[in-house]
Amino acid sequence: MKKIAVLLIMIPFFSCEPLQQTAGAFPSSTNNTEQSKIVEGLKEALTIGTQNSTNKLSAVNGFFADAAVKILMPPEAENVEKTLRQFGLGSLVDKTILSLNRAAEDAATSATPIFVDAIKQMTISDALGILQGGDFAATNYFKQKTTDQLTAAFRPVISKSLDKVDATKYWSDMFSAYNKFSSKKVPTDLTAYVTQKAIDGIFYEVGLEEQKIRKDPAARVTDLLKQVFGGKRAKGNGY
Repeated sequence: MKKIAVLLIMIPFFSCEPLQQTAGAFPSSTNNTEQSKIVEGLKEALTIGTQNSTNKLSAVNGFFADAAVKILMPPEAENVEKTLRQFGLGSLVDKTILSLNRAAEDAATSATPIFVDAIKQMTISDALGILQGGDFAATNYFKQKTTDQLTAAFRPVISKSLDKVDATKYWSDMFSAYNKFSSKKVPTDLTAYVTQKAIDGIFYEVGLEEQKIRKDPAARVTDLLKQVFGGKRAKGNGY
């Protein structure tokens, strides 16, 4: 009976039900063992979600084939891109865009251990904040805890990937010259631009995974998560 009660306390994070129905994420009667069980379930859910996100984006075409995260030329460079295409250089633009996304895909493999470390360091207070937070509370937690580490890990990988095709050099030369004659400045630090877009893409996917775990029963794939919803059904049967 106690195990079922603990699992029922965990339900609000994994579903859409208002947290108010639980009279708080950790009731005053919840002991340390029960709190640990709740945090264990939360960490398991976040591990699944972040691994799904990084596995997807680090695959070939993980960025390039997904319109939601695909890295395009900066808005400031739209006129340049348009002009190049008009002069029959569309293939050059396409190759440049592909190289940006391949670099991001290479870097995405570095994200998993960073997310895992953030999950391991999660305190009961952190868990409570996520349980009582909004639909993207976990994603926002990761933004706060991992952005600096992701930037440090992604930048050298992206720089190396772009350097392979001399993309960094050509980009800097081209847009340094262009910026002299245009009021709309284009970022000349290509590595910084791609790094930021790659991190944005990672957090976008983490946010999607968080929503799946909260709202889609099919996303609860482990024994612990199945137990949570088994507990919910048991309650309806009089347990």
